[in-house]
Amino acid sequence: MGGLPEWTWASDRTPAAGGAFHTPGVAPPARTGLPPAAAAGLVFLASGAVLVLEILGVRLLAPYVGLTLETYTTIIGVVLAGIAAGAALGGRAADVVAPRRLLAALLIAGGLLALLTVPVVRLLGEAGRGGGTATALAITLFSLLAPAAVLSAVTPVVVKLQLADLAASGTVVGRLSAWATAGALAGTFATGFVLVPLLPVTVTVIGVGALLIATGVLAGLRLRTLPGTAAAGAAAGALVLAGGAVAIGTSCTVESLYHCARVELDPARDGGRTLVLDDLRHAYVDLDDPRHLEFAYTRWMGDALDAMRPPGAPLDAVFLGGGGFTLPRYLAASRPGSRSRVLEVDPELVALARGRLGLRTSAALRVRVGDARLTLRDEPTASADVVVGDAFGGRSIPWHLATAEFVADVRRVLRPRGLYLLNLLDRPPLALVRAEAATLRAAFADVGVVAQPRFPGGGPGGGNLVLIAGERPLPPAVRPESVGGRFYPATQLARLVGDAAPLTDDDAPADQLRSG
Repeated sequence: MGGLPEWTWASDRTPAAGGAFHTPGVAPPARTGLPPAAAAGLVFLASGAVLVLEILGVRLLAPYVGLTLETYTTIIGVVLAGIAAGAALGGRAADVVAPRRLLAALLIAGGLLALLTVPVVRLLGEAGRGGGTATALAITLFSLLAPAAVLSAVTPVVVKLQLADLAASGTVVGRLSAWATAGALAGTFATGFVLVPLLPVTVTVIGVGALLIATGVLAGLRLRTLPGTAAAGAAAGALVLAGGAVAIGTSCTVESLYHCARVELDPARDGGRTLVLDDLRHAYVDLDDPRHLEFAYTRWMGDALDAMRPPGAPLDAVFLGGGGFTLPRYLAASRPGSRSRVLEVDPELVALARGRLGLRTSAALRVRVGDARLTLRDEPTASADVVVGDAFGGRSIPWHLATAEFVADVRRVLRPRGLYLLNLLDRPPLALVRAEAATLRAAFADVGVVAQPRFPGGGPGGGNLVLIAGERPLPPAVRPESVGGRFYPATQLARLVGDAAPLTDDDAPADQLRSG
């Protein structure tokens, strides 16, 4: 038919420069895209930066809102929303504005927004410290949504820039999507295994932001879409934001894989030191008097240890969680000759305790670094007089240390007359405590709880509660009621537990059960 181009099958098409196909007799479109390696590198970098910021967001928010399932969920959800919005808006913008003009601007803006995350989180975090899930959501929206969206717009813009011929659209989109996913994977693994262990969070964020801005400036200059004044302005903005991030600083003495940890001096006691993990006080140590127990729940545990028979004789103890190592030091001072094995997951916390909290390890007090769920398996059967569980915090819930399967291993390690002392933190209606008590009642012959009474003569209230479990009936001597606490024996605990189901590896919603 006259006047219409002659279309042919794909097998009859001739490859154009770069591998695209064009119709015979029709001049191939002029190449306006980037070299394939450069295009792949840009989407790799932008996508990787988003995942780096997402993971670092957990470490940035933890000192203010805690390290909880809700914190993880909020950050992942907000970043995914940013990725979706950026992909959609970036694709639409690339259809309206020349992609060459957009590319440098997106990279530079993404880098500047990345640098802004540190001061935004720390300023808003201080204002809303301890505010819970709503505060975490607000801080995350203000700090991470914009950089995730802007950087996620890079991929559709690069795709549009590379699409010189629709015949190769599937190849181009697939290849660049693969490189973007590879960048996200690289950012995830590099952050978790390299960046967080080796560098402070602020340094990593500044490095990512600077790399994005430098890449954007270089791309803009090579594509001739970025005036020199704009490049200078981007560099100046980067310096200002990086300086602000450094100036605000961090309250952490140590930034570990698990915590923002710091040690505070007690002005009322010369040797008093408080260990703060993220936004909560976790341990108190008196360097001059290891027998001083400041927190009520440690006093209750100390009373139970004191009452174990024979009085004053050495005990073999396993501690699940070291923290400030308050109770291992107490046991060594109150029962000389005791042997303690402390299973602590955080090596940086152990180093901090050695340097600032008076920890001295020896044959009588050994520390093994590793997850207690795994390291307890190596403890010999019937080797401990007492197992002390102190790994639960107000916000951090290691659910895998609360299940029936783990409790069975605790029971294996205990001797026939041994005790399991477990510290939990909960609020009325005590759903977590009820479920954990049901778990212990299914494994041990006798289980009681020590807690602050909700009102005189009433049931247990919130805060720290200490569950005490044994293979045999608990003797009256190990039922502490010091520092305002009250012991609730098995009969009263049974009424509290009610119809609560034991926790198992298959069903342990510990974060959701924790109240308040």
